[in-house]
Amino acid sequence: MKKSIISLFRCPKSKRTLKIVKVQSNTFLATDDNKFSYPVVGNIPRFVSDFNYADNFGMQWNYFSKTQLDSHSGTSISKDRFYNATGWNRKQLKNKLILDAGCGSGRFAEIALKSGAVVVALDFSNAVEACWKNLSHYPNLHVVQGDILSLPFCDNSFDYVYSLGVLQHTPDVEKSFKSLVSVLKPGGNICTDFYWKRFRTLMHSKYVFRPFTKRMKREKLFHILTKIVPKMLFLSKLLSRIPLIGVALKRMVPVANYAGIFPLDEKQLQEWALLDTFDMLAPQFDKPQSRVTIAKWYSEMGLIDIEIFHASHLVGRGIKPSS
Repeated sequence: MKKSIISLFRCPKSKRTLKIVKVQSNTFLATDDNKFSYPVVGNIPRFVSDFNYADNFGMQWNYFSKTQLDSHSGTSISKDRFYNATGWNRKQLKNKLILDAGCGSGRFAEIALKSGAVVVALDFSNAVEACWKNLSHYPNLHVVQGDILSLPFCDNSFDYVYSLGVLQHTPDVEKSFKSLVSVLKPGGNICTDFYWKRFRTLMHSKYVFRPFTKRMKREKLFHILTKIVPKMLFLSKLLSRIPLIGVALKRMVPVANYAGIFPLDEKQLQEWALLDTFDMLAPQFDKPQSRVTIAKWYSEMGLIDIEIFHASHLVGRGIKPSS
């Protein structure tokens, strides 16, 4: 852990300031009254238990630790999604303090770091291990294992906050979003995205299988998917070639098929299919939201210059008023 951000932290339970405490060879962040303490393991402050509802994400991002990093895939898929969703640019972000809420293995943190921003990459799961391994060579990176619903930071701290592909997988989507706004500085920008609650989304075949798959042991589900995803992907590709109705038909197969969507070779298509199919079927929570709901939440938090639009997901962005 880098000492330069110690003043940013607050105890998620008491909101008291934290200090570094050494106990033999172990390091902790402890409250000023020593009532609460949190271990620092592998340079990462840990504000959550080892096992939680996001265990499947920890498993997938450590297994597919580099899959969606642009530096690994040789594409600009993550970069394009990041900038299309946020509307920000490299010049804006340089030297700014940014919170990546739900960093996974660091696909979007990598983009923000390359802009010269100071990035605090937070995840609830042990995906933080993969993020640190992938990106620790950036001196402007700080990795934290913590809960969006109980953030270990001061209010009004970050110049920019983003959370992409995350909030629909939390127990309380509204509370998670509003928690992020609380740590945004006045004048700061926030961008979040969500699964879109619309007929097309809700008719996806994954919702037929999720009542069963989300209850399976994640290792068993992953083992099954490694066997059947190649076959499902083949079938999905065949269906997609049917004129007029192919795009609709392929959604009947619960597999992530990016053929013709992303510039991936066949090996990458197989790997992304396995990753995102597991991502569809394993999470404990999957809660799409409507445009009206997202607009309401942004408005309730007093944000201005609100935009709600579709860019891969349903995206919301806004600015916290300066006064």
